Amino acid sequence: MSLPTLTEERRELLHRRIRLIVAITIGYNVIEAVIAIAAGAAASSTALIGFGLDSTIEVLSAVVVAWQFTRRDPERWEKPALRVIAIAFFALAAYVGVASVLALSGGGEVRHSTVGIVLAAVSVVVMPFLSYAERRAGREVGSATAVADSKQTLICTYLSAAVLLGLVANSLFGWWWADAIAGLVIAAFALREGTEAWKGDACATSVGLILDADHDHDHDDDHVDGERMS
Repeated sequence: MSLPTLTEERRELLHRRIRLIVAITIGYNVIEAVIAIAAGAAASSTALIGFGLDSTIEVLSAVVVAWQFTRRDPERWEKPALRVIAIAFFALAAYVGVASVLALSGGGEVRHSTVGIVLAAVSVVVMPFLSYAERRAGREVGSATAVADSKQTLICTYLSAAVLLGLVANSLFGWWWADAIAGLVIAAFALREGTEAWKGDACATSVGLILDADHDHDHDDDHVDGERMS
């Protein structure tokens, strides 16, 4: 099925909308990381700490790609940039995985965290909304990158739900092991993300999306200029 023809004004509006959604997502991840790590440390929650660290790495990946595109030859730095992101995810998977296993074997105490529950609940509501808005705009403009990034945001919803279930189960029923199980879910997710980054899959990187949209716009401008000169 062919995409409907968009006017230049409509295309530019969709590009601005996508960049705004991505910027909001990155900003939210920064706030989410700070709150989650602090609340997780206070409650001795491996899942909350892992959740916050995952948000930190998502922002780090955007910063790394942004740095890459400040270089004179961005393609030359693509593999090193992705390797940095992959190693960060592998380190997160190892930390959260080991901590969760130790918690399961030792029966560590996980305290109630109202802040953590509220944060995870807010993420469960906010992330699908951002994902839907970006996916809708991405499909209309025909951007596979935007659609891929929206799916990445949706996956964060599943992580939020896993953390929320673990925290609520621990608070209501005293199921301390639920927090560790949620931590293992985060570890598995981080391992998957690290593997994809190591293989070179950067299509869902937020800043990559912004730069890709800018590149497409510049390419269109060059094409128009070329037609004027001919």
